[in-house]
Amino acid sequence: MGVGFWQLIVILLIVLVLFGRGKLPALAEDIGKSVRLFKKGLAEEDVSENKEDVKAIEHKKDE
Repeated sequence: MGVGFWQLIVILLIVLVLFGRGKLPALAEDIGKSVRLFKKGLAEEDVSENKEDVKAIEHKKDE
C-alpha cells in the first residue's frame, strides 16, 4: 500500500502550487542541506560512541 506514481504527481503539483516555481529550488536546497547536516550529526555521534567504547576497553585492560 505504497505511494503510487499518480499520487506522487498530485503531491508534486500541490507543492508547486503552494510554493511557486521561484521558491522550489531554494526549498530543495534547504532540504538537501538539512539531510547533509543530519547525516553529519549521525556520523559524529558514531565516532564519539566509538571513542567512548575504546576508552572503556582500555580502562578495563588497565585494571
